[in-house]
Amino acid sequence: MNKSLSIKHNERQHSRWYKTLPLPLLEAGLLVAWSSGFIGTRFSVDYAPPLLVVFWRCVVVSLLLLPFVYRRLLTTPFPVLLRNAGIGLLAMAGYMTGVTQGIALGVPAGLAALCADLLPLGMALLAATFLGERLARKVWLGLVVGLFGVIVVTQGVLALGDAPLWAYGLPVAGMLSLAVATLWQKRNAPAQTLELLPNLWLQCFVSSFAFAAIQGSQGSLAPIPSAGFAISVIWTVGLSTLGGYGLYWICIARSSATRVASVLYLSPPLTFVWAWAMFDEPLSWQMALGVAISAIGIWLVMRAKSR
Repeated sequence: MNKSLSIKHNERQHSRWYKTLPLPLLEAGLLVAWSSGFIGTRFSVDYAPPLLVVFWRCVVVSLLLLPFVYRRLLTTPFPVLLRNAGIGLLAMAGYMTGVTQGIALGVPAGLAALCADLLPLGMALLAATFLGERLARKVWLGLVVGLFGVIVVTQGVLALGDAPLWAYGLPVAGMLSLAVATLWQKRNAPAQTLELLPNLWLQCFVSSFAFAAIQGSQGSLAPIPSAGFAISVIWTVGLSTLGGYGLYWICIARSSATRVASVLYLSPPLTFVWAWAMFDEPLSWQMALGVAISAIGIWLVMRAKSR
């Protein structure tokens, strides 16, 4: 009995470390980790199909986290596991499949990224339409200004590709999938919400089956024996999954979904900085102007939310 109480106490202590960190610091980490996902995809396309990398990314995370979470999972009621599994399928499998498959079918990467960056507006529209939530006018203004900044940043890489017309809806569908998952997670009662690591394990575990089904229908699931493939998987496991999704759910728990999503407006310019440092892609003053505009939009959202 005492041993069981001690284990639960230690789990609670470990789960509280991120609650003491300042929210802006967590949001800064989220930006770095989230933007790394686009760079990981950009790097991996030279070595393997994107969904093959994503599949093995989920498998590796599931294997790494299992020793730390299996006790907690065994004591969690099945309906809670089922609910969080559904959130994970939408947030991870739905979002990444929509974006990567859109690019694979010929949607330009810049346009796909812009569709993904509609997340704050998509979330606000879904909340207003289906949940009856009302946002202040300054929040809407901040969201629109932030999106305009993203368009300024990405204008130089926006172009229409040769993809079939329906394929352009895939990145939008992926964005809406993440928006639904975020709102669902935010409205979960505390008793129905898993801790961070069990939640990440469950999301990766159930998503691995979705990625296996999609990638398996297109080719082999066997890992490619190359350094590039290994680096791609390690990069996306550490930065994009444990860092990106981990910090995303931490920030969602600490703040409003609208604020966290609006912070991601700064993800595209940070992605371009990653690309400049790693692939020698050029930067421009236009990007700096877009960053400034997006920062104003985020400031408007945060200011309105704080009131």
